[in-house]
Formats: sequence, structure tokens, C-alpha cells
Amino acid sequence: MVAIVTLIAVIVSLLSWSLIEWKPVRFAVVGLLCLVVVLNALFFRDPERSSPPGDDLIIAPADGKIILIRDIRSDEYLLGDAVQVSIFMSPADVHVNRYPVTGRVEYFTHVPGQFFAAYQEKASLSNEQTHIGIGCNGKKILMKQIAGFIARRIVAEVSVGDRAVAGARFGMIKFGSRVDVILPKGVILKVKQGDRTRAGETVVAAFS
Repeated sequence: MVAIVTLIAVIVSLLSWSLIEWKPVRFAVVGLLCLVVVLNALFFRDPERSSPPGDDLIIAPADGKIILIRDIRSDEYLLGDAVQVSIFMSPADVHVNRYPVTGRVEYFTHVPGQFFAAYQEKASLSNEQTHIGIGCNGKKILMKQIAGFIARRIVAEVSVGDRAVAGARFGMIKFGSRVDVILPKGVILKVKQGDRTRAGETVVAAFS
């Protein structure tokens, strides 16, 4: 995507430089295209990450800010009392998502929906999203990739039966979004509301 956008920007810049006679307009067009290239490269950046060792650890699946931690009743996959940890990704955050645990993908579904602002609680219920359930050493966690007001495309290269490896990339949500992690009741939380996370590195919780 970065290469395609850059190539288009170069072509348009060359055309505008040869077709537009007034120099201020030329510079404005080229400057705007350069800004688009830089912002596109920043958005699609994919830095290497090193996950902490430990089979009992639950690692953050996304970069961003924890906007909500609450007890819930999960009627999907976990089927019981659970803890929801919601991470909001702004357009400035890295948007590559990573597996939070090592295990096996046991559940996957796509839920069509609306595009409310991702930081609003109704986004967790009403927005377009994918749900990924992972079995890990007899325990289960559920992860929700949730589209936002700007984000209109969720990428999840996941199938039931896939092996999940903690910290490994599995997809992304483009242009601002949210990831909810639904954990079984009794986990030991390692973060609090307002903390910032780094996908593949920040320990969110540990199985008791």
C-alpha cells in the first residue's frame, strides 16, 4: 500500500509540474502529495516487537489507550463471567494487531454493523467487528476487532484451527479503531484504565 501510494504521488507530482504553469500551485500540489505519502507511511508502519516470555501472560493485541475495564457476562464463546479490557487506537497509533496468547483459534465470526466513534461504549455492541476466540492451555479468551467512525476496513487473516502465537501479527483495523479483549473472570490484571499499550509487548493480564 505504501509503495502504491508513493508511486501515484510521484506520477501526479510530475504531471502537475509539467502541466501547471503557476509555480505556487505547483509547490502546493507537490507539498500536499508529500504530506499524503508521509502520513500513509506512518499509518502503515509495522515495527518489530519482542513479546515477554510466559505461557500464563496475556499480551496487548493493539497499540493504544485503555479506555475501559469492566466486569461483564459473556454470552459468546467464554459463556460466563468475564472481564472486558478495551483498547482505543487513534489514527496516530500503529494499527497492526497481534495475538495476545499462544493457543488455537477455536471461534471466528464477522458481525456487520454501524460505524460509531470507537471510544463510545455503544461501538462495542453496534459497530462492524470480528470476533476471535482462542483456546490457551484449557482457558479461553475472546478478542473483538471493532471498526470506528473513520475506520471502515477490518483485516483479520484468521481461520478456525489456526495456531495463534503470542505477539504474532494476524491483521489490522485501518484508520482509527478499537480492540476489546474479553478475559475469563479471575485473571490478574496488570493494567488500569488510562494506561497505554504496545501490541505484542504490554502485559495486560495473567491467568491465575
